[in-house]
Amino acid sequence: MKKINTVCIIDDDDIYKFTTSHLLKKTDLVNKIILFSNGLKAINFLKDEIGNKENIPDILFLDVNMPVMDGWEFLEEYLLIKPMIPKTVAIYMVSSSVDEKDVLKAKSISTLSGYLVKPISSQNIMEVILETLN
Repeated sequence: MKKINTVCIIDDDDIYKFTTSHLLKKTDLVNKIILFSNGLKAINFLKDEIGNKENIPDILFLDVNMPVMDGWEFLEEYLLIKPMIPKTVAIYMVSSSVDEKDVLKAKSISTLSGYLVKPISSQNIMEVILETLN
């Protein structure tokens, strides 16, 4: 079966990163998982790897609320470099917020593939992986 090469989790919550990584590994459909604690570290990584298609994640789970650079600020920066990214990245905004304002804002951004509410389940993970593989 085809696999996802790289998944990136951008979140300041270590427990969330651990559990989501565990769920991803259990699927046996992901080769590599990279973790960042804020949007700035992640956007700098993407800028550094723009010419290296293999290191650009296929799926990105992006937290809304983080220190240094939150998910919305990350997306603003990402949109500036998106034309240089050598492949399509499926970006899922992830939050414990069910605030309708956040959900509507996420739906208005065409770059986002979806909005997931924490905690993410193994079913959510499989749906994201299968959608990306198809």
